[in-house]
Amino acid sequence: MALATRGTDQRPSMTRTLWGSTIGKKTVMAVSGLIMLGYLVAHMLGNLKIFFGPPEFNGYAHWLRTLGEPVLHYEWALWIVRTVLVVAVVLHAVCAYQLSRRDIAARPSKYVHKRPRAGYATRTMRWGGIILGLFIVWHILDLTTGTVHPGGFQPGHPYQNVVDTFSTWYGNAIYIIAMLALGLHIQHGFWSAAQTLGAGSATRERALKTTATALAVALTAGFIAVPVTVMTGVVS
Repeated sequence: MALATRGTDQRPSMTRTLWGSTIGKKTVMAVSGLIMLGYLVAHMLGNLKIFFGPPEFNGYAHWLRTLGEPVLHYEWALWIVRTVLVVAVVLHAVCAYQLSRRDIAARPSKYVHKRPRAGYATRTMRWGGIILGLFIVWHILDLTTGTVHPGGFQPGHPYQNVVDTFSTWYGNAIYIIAMLALGLHIQHGFWSAAQTLGAGSATRERALKTTATALAVALTAGFIAVPVTVMTGVVS
């Protein structure tokens, strides 16, 4: 009987308790979001190498696949990064969905008094996340696997593949719309993550919002610069 009682009184693990709590899910969202933000900064800087010509851009793409050699085998480092990103994206999306459901369940009826209208970025976070999720799938099928790539995908020639993609109107439209959604997502998400992780305060609020806006503008401009310059013939 004593053993049975001890078994039924067993408390859930700290990890399970944290995952089940709202603050736990917000923390997971914040950490996974910052991981993705770090990747986006590095990815944007890598993309800008396209302005130095095919040898520089293709050489950078090859370097990514040999990173860590000879300790790591060819492409191992790249697959480690991809795995971390997939985990971060899945955790971020799952937590966002679950928190959204909790928010809806907590207020089943409309407020009697209208709440102050939220900022545009805040109100579009959910749709922005969906747009970005769909874009990631398209981006991988276009420039990683070549499944939907226009003009014939050329493995080992990323410069030409990028030019091919942005030589089509729909390639530019999809990419630019996704990057605008990304900018809005970062603007609100960075500030929200800082608040969740305890970096925010009344005195730092303005600095955090300024930093969030600067990051959003810089990343959006950096990413959009590539399709714009291909469209205008600067990169060809």
